This record gives sequence, structure tokens and C-alpha cells, in this order.
Amino acid sequence: MSVADFMTKDIQTVAPDTKISVAVDLMNQNKIHRLPVIDDGKLVGIITQRDIERTNPSQATSLSIYEVNYLLNNMTVNDVMTKEVKTISADAFLEDAIYQMRQNQIGVLPVMDGSAIVGIITNNDILDAFLDVTDYHEQSTVVQIFVEHDQVGVIFKVGQIMAENNFNIQTLMVTHQNGVKVVEIHVDPADKEVLVEKLKQAGFNAKAAENYKEWKK
Repeated sequence: MSVADFMTKDIQTVAPDTKISVAVDLMNQNKIHRLPVIDDGKLVGIITQRDIERTNPSQATSLSIYEVNYLLNNMTVNDVMTKEVKTISADAFLEDAIYQMRQNQIGVLPVMDGSAIVGIITNNDILDAFLDVTDYHEQSTVVQIFVEHDQVGVIFKVGQIMAENNFNIQTLMVTHQNGVKVVEIHVDPADKEVLVEKLKQAGFNAKAAENYKEWKK
């Protein structure tokens, strides 16, 4: 999975000399919280809702409301934007974007193709990607196989059992829980009981996730 597969491609941008009030209006109109800042075709910064909130004087200020409004209406994006912007390549793996966002404690990365910005990826895009990868919106049940001692050919054997019994794998993931490898298979709810039984007969420690239907509602 690459960043390009899940990034937002239709992005709104502003120039450094854009008034903050204009940037706020643009965010509100598009229901977004950050805007890449472009100058002469190059990314020079990013302005976020948090950056703008930091410009608002506190209640302890001696300025009048008229003076505050005048100040904000005359400040530009360049005055408050973040200039050292973390970015990521469009062909980078999605997990690289997640790692970089976690390491830098940020919620957005402009996506670059060389020196050109081609998209933006946010926390929400990554959450959408997870739901897509897990086929969450399809009717299914999760069957879990617990592999305490890793061994070669587990997925192959599971695939054989699925094929021999004409079961369809909607999605398959491998996770780790307290040192135990867990193979999670999304299957048709009608198949779960028979599949679990077939897996147990083959020597696997398997069970259906009991709560999965509830959190799909």
C-alpha cells in the first residue's frame, strides 16, 4: 500500500501573503483544518487551525475587540505558518507515513512528487485506509487463529482448508498479541462455525471473534 493509494488528491492551498481571515474562510468552506502554503509553485510551509488559534490574543490582552479583529485581518499566512514542514513521497509505503507522523507527533504530511505537491495525507486518511484494508464495510465475521510457535506454511495450510471447503477469504491479516502471532480472516458469517471446526480438526487453535457483529452495527 502506497501513500498515493490513500492520500487526498484534491487539495486546497494558499499563498504566503494570504490574509489569515481568508485562510480561515477557506478552511471553513471546505471543512478542513490545514492548508499547504505554496509560493512560486513550491511548498514553503503549512498553516493549521492550531497555528491560527495560537495567534488569537488571550482574554488577558489589553487590546479591544476592534483592535484584535484589525490585527487578525491584517496578519498573513506567512506570519504564523509552520515553515519546517515534514513531507513524504507519493510512492512511499503507507506505514512509512504513519511512522513519520507518530515520530514527529503530527497529523498531516504533504505528499510530494519530486518538488511538486500532489496530495496530502492525514490521520483520517489513514483511518479510512485501515477500514478499507480490513474490508470493514462488507458483511463478515473474523475468525482468529492463534499461532504460539511460529512455523513455516501456516498460511498455506489455512488456505488449503479454505479451498477444500469452498470458503471465501474476504481479507487476511497477521497481527501479534502478547507474543502470539494471530492470523485474522474475514469470512462470510454463515461459514464461521464450520470453518472454526475444520481448523480445530487440523490442529489449529481457532475461534470466531464473538463481538465482531456488534461493532459493525
